[in-house]
Amino acid sequence: MSIEYKTAPPDLAAKYIELRGQTRENAITPDVLRSIGITAESWARDIKTGQTRGFIALSGAQVVGYGFGDTNTGEVLVLVVHPAYEGQGVGRRLLALLVETLKGYGHARLFLGCSPDPSVRSHGFYRRLGWKSTGALDAHGDEVLALVE
Repeated sequence: MSIEYKTAPPDLAAKYIELRGQTRENAITPDVLRSIGITAESWARDIKTGQTRGFIALSGAQVVGYGFGDTNTGEVLVLVVHPAYEGQGVGRRLLALLVETLKGYGHARLFLGCSPDPSVRSHGFYRRLGWKSTGALDAHGDEVLALVE
């Protein structure tokens, strides 16, 4: 089945949280997300206010991936692909949509937090797409990468 990409609606926020816990690497449970203030309600609110913009990847009616960015800062907040859909270009396409959107908000420099561990898939994924280390770590211990074009 082909993958369809759409603007992420706020009413699917509970699905985004559920899928976040199903990833192969860096899965985060709903309880952990709640402990840092991320709930379906807060996520939906941020989408509705425009602070957060995102895209979903759909296989039929199933959300198989998503990506969200902060329109105020230019940060890519999260990029998630269901394990069964890894390696099919879903993450790359979602990231490209986010980059285009965040640049449309006037951000010349985009950034994100990524595992500093080279054995983690995301470490190489972002670098292959042109993201560069800033040499800094964020509050979660993730390496801050930037994209400047």
